[in-house]
Amino acid sequence: MDIKLDPSQDDLPLMANTSHTLVKHYVLDLDVDFKSQIIEGTIVLFFESGSRFKKQSSSTEETCQSESNEACKFRMPEACHIPVTNTRTFSSKMGYNDFTVCGKGEKDTSGKDGNHDNREQASGISSSKYCCDTGNHESEDFLLVLDCCDLSVLKVEEVDVAAVPGIEKFTKSPKLTVVSEELRNQIIHELVTLPADRWREQLDYYARCSQAPGCGELLFDTDAWSLQIRKTGAQTASDFPHAIRIRYRTKPQGRSVTWTSDQSGRPCVYTMGSPINNRALFPCQEPPVAMSTWQATVRAAACFVVLMSGENSAKPTQLQEGCSSWHYYVTMPMPASTVTIAVGSWTEMKPETCSSHDLATERSFSPSEADFRYVGVCGHMEYPCRFQIASATTQEIIPHRVFAPVCLRGACQETLLRLIPPCLSAAHSVLGTHPFSRLDVLIVPANFPSLGMASPHIIFLSQSTLTGMSHLCGTRLCHEIAHAWFGLAIGARDWTEEWLSEGFATHLEDVFWARAQQLAPHKAQEQQELRACLRWHRLQDEVRNSPEEMQVLRPNKEKTGHVSDSGSSVIKHGLNPEKVFMQVHYLKGYFLLWFLAKRLGDDAYFSFLRKFVHTFHGQLILSQDFLQMLLENIPEEKRLDLSVENIFRDWLESSGIPQVAKWIRVNRRPRKRKRRETEEVFEKLLPDQLVLLLECLLERKTLNPRTLQSLERTYHLPEQDAEVRHRWCELIVKHRYTKAYKDVERFLQEDQAMGIYLYGELMLSEDAGQQQVARRCFKLTREQMDRSSAEVVAEMLF
Repeated sequence: MDIKLDPSQDDLPLMANTSHTLVKHYVLDLDVDFKSQIIEGTIVLFFESGSRFKKQSSSTEETCQSESNEACKFRMPEACHIPVTNTRTFSSKMGYNDFTVCGKGEKDTSGKDGNHDNREQASGISSSKYCCDTGNHESEDFLLVLDCCDLSVLKVEEVDVAAVPGIEKFTKSPKLTVVSEELRNQIIHELVTLPADRWREQLDYYARCSQAPGCGELLFDTDAWSLQIRKTGAQTASDFPHAIRIRYRTKPQGRSVTWTSDQSGRPCVYTMGSPINNRALFPCQEPPVAMSTWQATVRAAACFVVLMSGENSAKPTQLQEGCSSWHYYVTMPMPASTVTIAVGSWTEMKPETCSSHDLATERSFSPSEADFRYVGVCGHMEYPCRFQIASATTQEIIPHRVFAPVCLRGACQETLLRLIPPCLSAAHSVLGTHPFSRLDVLIVPANFPSLGMASPHIIFLSQSTLTGMSHLCGTRLCHEIAHAWFGLAIGARDWTEEWLSEGFATHLEDVFWARAQQLAPHKAQEQQELRACLRWHRLQDEVRNSPEEMQVLRPNKEKTGHVSDSGSSVIKHGLNPEKVFMQVHYLKGYFLLWFLAKRLGDDAYFSFLRKFVHTFHGQLILSQDFLQMLLENIPEEKRLDLSVENIFRDWLESSGIPQVAKWIRVNRRPRKRKRRETEEVFEKLLPDQLVLLLECLLERKTLNPRTLQSLERTYHLPEQDAEVRHRWCELIVKHRYTKAYKDVERFLQEDQAMGIYLYGELMLSEDAGQQQVARRCFKLTREQMDRSSAEVVAEMLF
C-alpha cells in the first residue's frame, strides 16, 4: 500500500523500522559554520536488536507498510563524493578536541532543489521501494530505515569497535585474535547493557568507539523522508552492524533548525521544535519508542556559546584557529526528538546578588557524588535515575543558568532571574523530585514561533515573556518547567495524544504559579478560576473557528499506539499548517484535568499525581495508562459514571466541547469586598483581569476613540505584557483606532510568537490602511520570520 502524503497539509511519516532494531545511543561530532549556514560532521549510532523488541500492536491500514519484495538499486557513497575536510585518525584517548576546522566556506545552496522543496518526491511514500536487489534472489538483505530529511548524506560505514584499545573487557577473550561481525555486535551488546552505576565508563567507551576506524562502507540511499542503509549479506537485524557512522551535513533551509540573528543583530542557529522534529538535524529513529541516550561534541567559532540538552553545564575548550569545542551528554533514555541545540553570542545573565541560602539549596547532586540510596523501585529501563538518589529527591531548586543576548540583560535581571528559584521550588512541592539535574533558560530570537519550548535540561523562552509585569513570564516559565515531568520524563507513546503533554503543563502552570507567588488558598482559587474563565472563552473561540477533525484529542481512537510490522507509523495531522497555531490540545486537555481534579478533590488528585509520576517516570504512556490508574484511586462514591470508555467518548474522541463540561462556572459571582475608592480599584487590575476586560470590550460592536484613548492611558496598555497588548491590538484593529496603529506594528515585529492572528484581522477588515500596515510589517520581518509562520502569513496577504 502506498501512503500518499502532502507535506503542506497531511500526516507526518515516521519511517524508522524500530520493530527490528533500536538505537540505544548517539554520538554526534559536529561543526557549526555560520558563513555557509551548515552543520557538518558525523553521527555514530549504537544499536540493539533481538526478540525482546516485540511489536506493540498489529499493523493497520493507516500505517506504513513493511518492506515488500520490490527491488531497488542502492548506491555507494563514492558516486556522490564530496571532499571531507574534517578527517582524523583513531586515538585511544577521548579525543574530543582534535578538530581544527571551524569554517567551511561559502553558503551552501546545493540543497535548494533538495527534499525540502520537492513536493512531487514527497507525495508518494511507500516502504515497498526500500528493498534491495542484492543479486541473491533466495533471500534479501536487512534494510535499516532511519528518519531523515533535508540532509546531505556523504558516507555511511561500519565502525570497527574491536580496534578500540581495552575493548576486550567486553568479550570473553583476553585477547582479540579473530574479529568477526558477531564479535563486534557482541561488544556493542555488552556496552549498551552496562549497569547504570557504570555510566561514566559507558560514555567513555561510546566516545572511544565512535572514533574507531571504519571497516567497510555501507550501501545507502535517501528519499524525501528517510535514509535506507544495508550491508550485503546481512539478512537480519542481528546480522547488521550494531555500530555505524554517518557523515552528513545539514542544508541552510532544513526544517529542523533556524539560522537567524538575535536581538543584538548577531548570527545564531537553534532548533525550533519543528513539526518534522530533528530529522533535518541528524539521521535518527523518530518514533518515541526509540528511547536513547546521547553525547555530542560541537565546535564553533570561539565567539559563540553552544547550549544543548545535556546533564552537564558544558564549558568551552579552546582549539586552534579561533575555535571552541563544547561537549554534552545525557544518560536518561529519551526520544531523539527531544534533543535541542542553540548556538549564538549568548551572554550568561547572573543576579546582582546571590544569597548563601540560594547557593546551598542549588548544590548539584550528580550520581557520581551521591550514594545510590534507593527510595523506591522504578518501572523504567535502567539508567542513573534521580528518583533513586535520596539527596536529589529533596532538592527543591536545581542549578540553573540564564542566557540571552547582551541587550536583554536588564529585562532578564528585572524579571526572569528572580522568578526561576520560586517556580522550581513550587514545582517540587507539587510533584516531588526534579527529573533533571540542572536547567538552562535561553531567551531566543524574536522569530521564535511560540512563547516557550521545553527540552531536557534547557528551556527556550520568547522575548515576549519579558515585557510588562512578571505574570506572563512566571506562568510561561511554570508551564515549561512542568514539561520536565509531563512531556519529557513521561512521554506520549503516540504523538497524536499531545494532550498528555500540553494539557498537563497547562493545568500545572496555574498550580505552580500560585505557589511561587505564595498566595493564600482563597487568592489562589480566585486566580485559577479567572484563568479558567479566560481559557474557556479561548476554547469556545477555537472550536468555532477550526475544523472538527482537528479538535479530537485521540484521533486514532482504538488504533492509538499501533504501528506497522516494521515499526513505522504516521502522526495524524502532523504536517497540517493550521495545527501549529491551534491550542485545542492545551485547552481541552486542561479542562479534562480540571474536571477530574474537582471530582476527586484537589488534595487527593495531586497526591495521586505524585504517585503517578513516581510510577511512570522514564516511560512512555497512552491515555488509558493515566485514566485507569486515576480511576483506581477514586473512591466508589465519587466515581459515579466515570470510566475510561466514557472519558474517551466525551473528551478525547469527539470534537467540540463535552457536554459534561457545562459545570464550569465561568460567570461565578465575585466575593463581596470592602468598598474602596474607584480609582484605586479599577486602575490596579492584574494582567489576567485586564485580558478579561479587553475580551469583554471586544464583544461590543462599537467603541468611540475617546473610550479607547481613556483605556490606553488608564491602564498604560502599550507597556503591559504581551497577552494584554495582543487584546489591545485586536481592539485597535476592530475599531480602526488609527492613533495606535504604531502599537500594532510594534507587536507584529517584536512579538512574532503571537502575531499571526493579527495579520488575519488586519486583512479581513478590508481596510486599505490596515492592510498596508500588515504588508509593511511582513516585508520588514519576512526574511527572519519562522518558516511555517511566514507561509501562513503570506497566504493571508497574497
